[in-house]
Amino acid sequence: MKARLLFLSITAFSLAVFVTSCQKDSSANDDYATEASTHSDDQSTVSAEIDAVANDADILLEGTAGFAARPGDVQNLICDATVEVDTFSNPRTITITYNGSNCLGNRTRTGVVILSMPQGVRWINPGAAISVTFQNLKITRVRDNRSITFNGTKTYTNVSGGLLFNLPNLNSITHTITSSNMSVTFDNGTQRSWQIAKQRVFTYNNGVVITSSGTHTEGNLANIAEWGTNRFGRTFTTSTTEPLIVRQDCSFRLTSGKVTHTTPAFTSSATFGLDATGAPTTCPGAGTYYMKIVWTGNGGATRTIILPY
Repeated sequence: MKARLLFLSITAFSLAVFVTSCQKDSSANDDYATEASTHSDDQSTVSAEIDAVANDADILLEGTAGFAARPGDVQNLICDATVEVDTFSNPRTITITYNGSNCLGNRTRTGVVILSMPQGVRWINPGAAISVTFQNLKITRVRDNRSITFNGTKTYTNVSGGLLFNLPNLNSITHTITSSNMSVTFDNGTQRSWQIAKQRVFTYNNGVVITSSGTHTEGNLANIAEWGTNRFGRTFTTSTTEPLIVRQDCSFRLTSGKVTHTTPAFTSSATFGLDATGAPTTCPGAGTYYMKIVWTGNGGATRTIILPY
């Protein structure tokens, strides 16, 4: 039950766009402003929903004796899914069928995710890895009815070993998420391929603290968490400039961090954990956090955009 309380509350980041300032304007720059804000929304949603499935996997892996190497099953059910466990096949599988609204009611999920682990592997052990297969997993954001659909496979690895159930007694637990073939279909019908390489470090400080960063390098760009092609058909990389921090004592909100999106046409940064003016703020409770996007086009024009999440 403890694992459920720790991780069911983590939700996707909801974004709505408005422009707050600009230094230079033109029709081309307006196009980039739209693309920069839309891409930031897409990337944040993809990243958050990939993490949300990983959180569901944590709950099920740790709550099923045949996977976690702990006595007895813990009934940590996911509120918007049914679960079927097969511990006799090789690989063993947990099939999650998403079928409706999440606990908070801010998004719906439909589709299937299959967790696969070879016989003889236990999730508690260092280096234990599972294959996570997405089959038409469609997430719809309730506030604006925008949707995104995943197909493909990711690998989820317990690098350090240990169970999150015991996190208060451990220094840290490290997991990684990698994928080279994730298909993402956006609500305008475009289908793109995204790659993922990131690390999540779990620590305990007045509750769970999750620190996420990218692990991929391309040329001079390091700490890349996602890369591929965005809905506009433009190649991109998203690097973790400052680690992204999610805290339990702030209702599992993203409280700080910064990413940089690099494309052939522009570069933009997104800073999290801000108030409506773009200044750093403490936990707003039930209030709103904001992210600030600053992009620079090839012509040197810059624009600042503030987004609630």
